Amino acid sequence: MSDKNFELATLGTGCFWCTEAVFDILKGVESVFPGYSGGHVVNPTYEQICEKTTGHAEVVQIKFDPTVISFEELLEVFWRTHNPTTPNQQGNDVGPQYRSAIFYHDENQKAIAEKSLQEADVSDLWPDPIVTEMNPLEKFYQAEDYHKDYMARVGDRNPYCTFVVKPKVEKFKKEFKDKLKD
Repeated sequence: MSDKNFELATLGTGCFWCTEAVFDILKGVESVFPGYSGGHVVNPTYEQICEKTTGHAEVVQIKFDPTVISFEELLEVFWRTHNPTTPNQQGNDVGPQYRSAIFYHDENQKAIAEKSLQEADVSDLWPDPIVTEMNPLEKFYQAEDYHKDYMARVGDRNPYCTFVVKPKVEKFKKEFKDKLKD
């Protein structure tokens, strides 16, 4: 399949190790790259992001086949795999780099994301109001190579993966088993 059939989505749900591990196992997802977006520093490093002064969020850029999985379906996973009601925080991860964010690629994605946010906000998924940031994607900076496929490569050798990423992925697999790759 040629690249012209694929679309991109850029989403932030906190730690990009978790986000990548979830979206990477969905049918129709060709690739997931961790990175940074939404800030003012050009070519930021992970160390700069951790200083909380770049304005960037940890995000993933998802290359997907819209004939297999739609942007709407990606957003359904997005809403159900993190807490979009806590500003600048996901669990014990605190800071602006862990904010909930949708960086839309075009006006169509913007309209879909706005509708999806409204539906999620009035659903029973979350008792508190959603604070997800929604902005046009200006620039995506791919994270350092050692972040790519982090859960798959490091897994149980890292306590964070054992106690945070792995349970999140297992819960996701149970809830979305019909959308998983074979």
